[in-house]
Amino acid sequence: MPDPSKPVLKLSGIGKSFGATRVLHDVDFDLRAGEVHVLAGENGAGKSTLIKILAGIHHDYDGMIELHGSAVRFVSPAAASRHGVAVIHQELSLVESMSIADNLQLGREAARGAGWWLNRRTSMGRAVAACRELGLNLSEADLARPAGEFPVAVKHQIEIAKALTGDVRVLLLDEPTSALHHGEVERLFRLIGCLKTRGVGVIYISHKMDEIYRIADRITVLRDGRRIGCGDRTTCPPATLVQWMIGRELSHHNRSRSVGSASAPVALTVTDLRVPHRDPRRPDLVRGVSFTVRAGEVVGLAGLQGCGASELLRALFGEAGGVTGTMGLGGDPYRPSSPREAIARGLALLTADRKATGLVPTISVERNITLAALPRFSRGGFLQRSVERGAARRQAAALGVRCASLAQSISSLSGGNQQKALLARWRETGPRVLLLDEPTRGVDIGAKHEIYERIREWVAPGMAVLMASTEMSELLALCDRVLVLHRGELAAEFASEGVTAEKILIAAMGEQPQSDPPFA
Repeated sequence: MPDPSKPVLKLSGIGKSFGATRVLHDVDFDLRAGEVHVLAGENGAGKSTLIKILAGIHHDYDGMIELHGSAVRFVSPAAASRHGVAVIHQELSLVESMSIADNLQLGREAARGAGWWLNRRTSMGRAVAACRELGLNLSEADLARPAGEFPVAVKHQIEIAKALTGDVRVLLLDEPTSALHHGEVERLFRLIGCLKTRGVGVIYISHKMDEIYRIADRITVLRDGRRIGCGDRTTCPPATLVQWMIGRELSHHNRSRSVGSASAPVALTVTDLRVPHRDPRRPDLVRGVSFTVRAGEVVGLAGLQGCGASELLRALFGEAGGVTGTMGLGGDPYRPSSPREAIARGLALLTADRKATGLVPTISVERNITLAALPRFSRGGFLQRSVERGAARRQAAALGVRCASLAQSISSLSGGNQQKALLARWRETGPRVLLLDEPTRGVDIGAKHEIYERIREWVAPGMAVLMASTEMSELLALCDRVLVLHRGELAAEFASEGVTAEKILIAAMGEQPQSDPPFA
């Protein structure tokens, strides 16, 4: 067993620049065997850059890294892996066209004969063992299916299983619970506890306060590429942590909930909505759901992973086939056949996976913002670039998108700024109803509060918001009402007054709490 008092990993004076921009300034950091050391900070603070240096993605940096007392400089992710450093990035790295089993063995494939042929039996055995260690309930038939067929939560768990297939000494986890529901988070934390007993050091990045104070042994905060502070969890209260992270105290604003009242005009009506599974032998993803959303109201959709919230939002946006039931928009019948029609009728959808279904990473920040509203900037079939640029500047400023230039690639921005750019895209379309699926996933505390403030501003004049979120604090802070889904059905409805996280969770698990009367 390694000595827990000695660092298994030590970083000294780490600095990194991209061109003329300095993103890390003389950062010191150490990790002890068998501890969880949380690395905290706003998006853009330098956390991901530091992780990429440790992962061997960036190897042109200043300073020194020591592993088990010996100086190392990883020139590739493979080199880091050979030294027992495993990394699970916030953005998934699975090859979605390959099977889960092949993804789990990628780069470590079992061969037979002279090494020219894959040993499928051995590879499948390793994949089954990795999934069993993580508690993933996947059969061999599932493991043979392409990874792209699985939901985001399962993909995250596959990434973790993939990282643990080697001899791991240092595990780096970047927002590992962003797509996991409560039970999966508990399973991950139990696994981390087992790794600690084996002497594995864990670097854990999270923006969730409850996670940080539950799992951390120590906490280090970066801000603007500099180490601001480091302390034990017990000696670093949340107020101190927030001040270290953002350089100020957070202000707390509670929106008056009188705007979204029962007397406000109805913006969206849904009656007996059903969304079929693509496999006709399996139950509908959404079954007989009915509700209304009024102008100026924020309505939350809560539930465990797979409850049907994302599928419901996609159906409203014209992205699902075979939908039955009736929908109304502002009193008029509504049945979108495509997202284009939905946008034209005044709906917008921010999806949960900004990498897969939100960003266009090869184009600029400006073009990502204006993409959904291009007809507004065209005249006679020609794009008016000055009008487009002006709209992008206004929306970027309104959402607080921080970037050196709107002409730079959006892939170069931090996760929080990418998310705000996507919100700017949909705000530019001028929606009557804004659909949000996990609007603050992978976003830091400061950016979350900025997004909350923008949502409050938008609903004040009468925009309606329907928001799916797995963060209880988010639902309780923003929503006038919360609709709870369980296995595709509406299990409960709560008004904001008196609702608790416990009530929501009980309903999400299929129990029968007392619902509030729905708005007519």
